Amino acid sequence: MALEKLYMDIPGTTVFDADMARLGFHLNQFCMSLMKAENRQSFLANERAYLDEWPMSEAQKEAVLARDYNLMIKLGGNIYFLAKIFSSDGLSFQFAASTMTGASAEEYKQMMINGGRSPKGNLYKTDVTEDSNNG
Repeated sequence: MALEKLYMDIPGTTVFDADMARLGFHLNQFCMSLMKAENRQSFLANERAYLDEWPMSEAQKEAVLARDYNLMIKLGGNIYFLAKIFSSDGLSFQFAASTMTGASAEEYKQMMINGGRSPKGNLYKTDVTEDSNNG
């Protein structure tokens, strides 16, 4: 059983910890396999067949097929491993990140140039006062 984790209370953030590493182990191993050209070719030729060679959950496989990066992260994917998927698709990190925010690539770029998202309202899911021990 996992310990209570105060950082689980940050909206829009999935912390990649040991529990997430265990959950996403095979998903992330699949991603790393895409570092080899022959594996990228096999994957892109028949994505489902290639995914079925990996002992990932059906939800993980469906998330890969849908290129739902937010769901892949929720299912234990690490963004640095997931980058192998969008790189195999010929997409930039900026483009993939924009899909995760619901913005176009240009809107995402401009948001980042402007300093990113405001932390206001994005610090905790629960109502925490500034003098709280939670942060």
